[in-house]
Amino acid sequence: MIDMTAADGISGDARVRSNVLRLAAAQALTGANSAVIFATGSIVGATLAPSISLATVPLSMYVVGLAAGTLPTGAISRAFGRRVAFIIGTGCGVLTGLLGAFAILRGSFPLFCCATFLGGLYGAVSQSYRFAAADGASAAYRPRAVSWVMAGGVFAGVLGPQLVQWTMDVWSPYLFAFSFVVQAIIALVAMAVLAGVDAPKPAPSDLHRGRPLFEIVRQPRFIAAALCGVISYPTMNLVMTSAPLAMKMCGLGVSDSNFGIQWHIVAMYGPSFFTGSLIARFGAPRIVAAGLLLEAAGATIGLSGITAMHFWATLIVLGIGWNLGFVGASALVLETHRPEERNKVQAFNDFLIFGMMALGSFSSGQLLANYGWSAVNLVVYPPVLLGLAVLAAASFAKRRAALQQVPEFPDPSI
Repeated sequence: MIDMTAADGISGDARVRSNVLRLAAAQALTGANSAVIFATGSIVGATLAPSISLATVPLSMYVVGLAAGTLPTGAISRAFGRRVAFIIGTGCGVLTGLLGAFAILRGSFPLFCCATFLGGLYGAVSQSYRFAAADGASAAYRPRAVSWVMAGGVFAGVLGPQLVQWTMDVWSPYLFAFSFVVQAIIALVAMAVLAGVDAPKPAPSDLHRGRPLFEIVRQPRFIAAALCGVISYPTMNLVMTSAPLAMKMCGLGVSDSNFGIQWHIVAMYGPSFFTGSLIARFGAPRIVAAGLLLEAAGATIGLSGITAMHFWATLIVLGIGWNLGFVGASALVLETHRPEERNKVQAFNDFLIFGMMALGSFSSGQLLANYGWSAVNLVVYPPVLLGLAVLAAASFAKRRAALQQVPEFPDPSI
């Protein structure tokens, strides 16, 4: 990384703090998009799909949208600036709400899947908020900038499920149709907030500077960061995607699943108020490891019972684990590239994460329908173990490299 002078760091951090406020607000508003989709997607899917095994396909299409939108988001940000990408993303969010409501009114499963795909494109753009918050920040402030923007999702955890609870029966018997209309309005508000973000178009010289992407992603530190992100996010998504439908199959009501998703999202983003400080104190690898262990603990709770309390505890612990794992992995990614390389590296990192989520998401409905809730939780353990092993190997390699740089004999003049 290129070191900044102290004066530049102070000036940059002042601008970053202004951006962080807007990006945190946008994270809260954008989070309502995913909250509405995850709280309703599998339930609407079960109603509209020709087979119960296809009930989670709308959620899978959301994840496909996440994967499909990451590289274009990076390309647009690199060519025109992040603000342009943000406006395009919120436009997709408006279309998500309008098309989702229309699909429910028409009883069209394919149209509903198209709506959730657009929601995924919106979500892909929102994933770059955390990296945008770190643009121009000093090295010491970057983890805090990332975590504070992620903390905006706490409000989304309250807003999204409550929005569903308040609006799901407004256009009875078309359950959740009006919820998507309100979601479209919230996306318009997010567009207005993001229009004020200070994210200028990159200098033309930056478009041709920096190392080739292949050279950057071969770094052991990037490999560890990307793999941990690939493990922490898709693992959480697998359980979260299945939970509302699993609760319904276990005889629990929509209000129970809404409550579980609400507190899951709060648990996902709430720790962000202090995750940055934890990373600064203990280092990103240790925080990532703690997150992975908590995800495994959430799966263990899920295996221990099928009451509402078991589902809620699973989702809450899983959310906390995701936060530590994902924010920690994001902080590691920021250490692997130079400023002029950020858009392509960050977009590629997110493409890996959400591409893997897309592959795994399509199997979640089949896994739940054919093997049950216990199988969904059991799948969590192997990737968590892999992530812990990779972190241990990366830490060992770093210590070994540091030892090799120490002179064999101390300088007697010291």
